[in-house]
Amino acid sequence: MATKVRTVLILGLMLLGLAGALAAQQKPDDIPDAPSATRPIPPPPPPSPRQEAEEESKPEAPPANGGTSSSREMPRSAPDSTDQKPAPPPMPPVRTVPAGSVPKDADSGQDVGYTFRVNPTFVMVPVTIKDNEGRLVGGLRPKDFSILENGVRQKLTFFTSDPFALSAAVVLDTGMADVGLKKVQETLSALQGAFSQFDEVGIYTYSSTVGRVSDFTSVGKELTATLNLVKQYSGANNGPPVTSGPLGPQGPYINGMPIDSPVNPVSTPPKVAYVLNDAILLAARDLAKRPRDRRKIIFVISDGREQGSTASYADTLKVLLTQNITVYAVGVEGSAIPIYDRLQRIHIPKTGKLMGYSDILPKYVNATGGGTVYGELSQGGIEQAYAQAMGDARYQYTLGYTPKSGIGGYREIDVVVSRPGLKVYAKHGYYPLPTAR
Repeated sequence: MATKVRTVLILGLMLLGLAGALAAQQKPDDIPDAPSATRPIPPPPPPSPRQEAEEESKPEAPPANGGTSSSREMPRSAPDSTDQKPAPPPMPPVRTVPAGSVPKDADSGQDVGYTFRVNPTFVMVPVTIKDNEGRLVGGLRPKDFSILENGVRQKLTFFTSDPFALSAAVVLDTGMADVGLKKVQETLSALQGAFSQFDEVGIYTYSSTVGRVSDFTSVGKELTATLNLVKQYSGANNGPPVTSGPLGPQGPYINGMPIDSPVNPVSTPPKVAYVLNDAILLAARDLAKRPRDRRKIIFVISDGREQGSTASYADTLKVLLTQNITVYAVGVEGSAIPIYDRLQRIHIPKTGKLMGYSDILPKYVNATGGGTVYGELSQGGIEQAYAQAMGDARYQYTLGYTPKSGIGGYREIDVVVSRPGLKVYAKHGYYPLPTAR
């Protein structure tokens, strides 16, 4: 009996070993066993590295619609809970900046060097310091300056020698002789090169009337297009007007008598106007609307003649001094001739608009602190004057103070530098703004 049991056990062990060998030899792609009623279908085993390599090496089947596939389409499989990736964590709450809390300078992207928070009585004085050879002097400190207003010394509350971005109004005289205007037009590219990318420029022209060619814009393609337009303007004809003779406006004569009329007509020359005051006043009013953190200048290119303006010199100068605007000028044609220039500055008093000024540029430049008029005759000299004038306007000392006395009329300013032998260019005075109510 024991022998039979032993024999059955040995046979059972041999059958189990044979079944294990057959299971080991079975391939992965063999048909699996039928599903059992007592346990669920197990998930398919993950592919081996060898199978993944074989799948990737297989050529991709073309799309069913015959088009070009832009990305590989993965085979779709039945959804399974084990293949799903965990959901990403929730986003933290986003808090926006309250409306109106971002300063405007952040929207424009401009680098503003200073922000002035002052009352209307604060006075800012740009000052240019040069040596005897006309070179700018740097390295001065607040202790080197003294400011007197109506003879009373003031306490400096603001001082800087850093350059400022410019708001420049360029005023071009188109009433000069055509040959002189053409020479100036050839230098307009150098004028644009004298400004920096942080400046803004407006273009104005005048002869018998004033024209605003362009509003203030940054230095770039728009300014280039405007200057190219100005290059097409024409100046006045050379020579005095013709009122008689063969080229005159009258008809033919026989024996000294006109044929068309029994009365000898009287021909008068046309009335000529050079409204420089009106042009500067318009530019000054536009500059008054520009931001206070910019240096405001009017740059005049003209022969300096003034006649027939609606605005007077005194009224125009009052606006310039009230708005802290400095006038720089390049004198051309007659204004650039040294001896003739001195004669042209003569103004006969009590003649009003009848006589006008032959050269009013030095009066504006000296009263507003622009230094001297750059008188140039050659094209190269005019181009150098542009760079020098813009350098003088940009690299100035800026002094600020609050006057001790109350609001009044015109106030004289005297800027004193402790170092001897230096030339000081600053405005002679100012008109205070009214106190805000």
